Amino acid sequence: MAEASVTIPQRPKPTHSQRGEQTRRAILDAAEDVFAHLGFAAARLEDVAERVGIRRASIVHYYRDKNELYEAVLGELLGDLLARIEPILRGPHPLVQRAEDAVSSWIDFLNERPTMARLLLREVADAAPDRPARLVPLTRPIVETIEEILREGLPGDALAEGSAIDPAHVASTVAGATIFFAAAMPVLVSEFNPRDPQHLAAHRREVLGITRRLLGVSDPGSG
Repeated sequence: MAEASVTIPQRPKPTHSQRGEQTRRAILDAAEDVFAHLGFAAARLEDVAERVGIRRASIVHYYRDKNELYEAVLGELLGDLLARIEPILRGPHPLVQRAEDAVSSWIDFLNERPTMARLLLREVADAAPDRPARLVPLTRPIVETIEEILREGLPGDALAEGSAIDPAHVASTVAGATIFFAAAMPVLVSEFNPRDPQHLAAHRREVLGITRRLLGVSDPGSG
């Protein structure tokens, strides 16, 4: 008895628009890594093209020049961060819990996207009077959201009586600690791995403790 033949369905080939989106995605991913490790000035479109496996001219089809590609990388990173933390900050829980959850999510985000810490440090260090940091307009929605939520508060939140919350101080202290932990410590301390579970857990505890103190809340067990 002859065996019945089995027909294996073939996957549909990607459409032209799908291939274009895949290439655009690959360019952004490669550029994020190149800019993080070389900096804006030293990075070349040829470096990005080589990683993707395309010609330099193909990048220009999607991004007019290096400057536009760089801003697209920063914009996507910061947009992804805002999309991650804004729902947490605007959630239904008490302010302190929302702040702690947002800070923990920020730590997770940098752990998942380690290139972001290097990009932020490079961008700030490379800024000059004649070349303001590109981050200013890109970070404004994040800063404004944090300011709105922290200034708003809610009746019944466990804030110390008479405490004054400075949103800029809270954001800069928390962001600075984690960016330094993720990008600078591996350079300053031999064999330090910020993604090591023990290091990451210790960092999370410390930063959450700092967050509570900045919000005027005593750490559990500190009294």
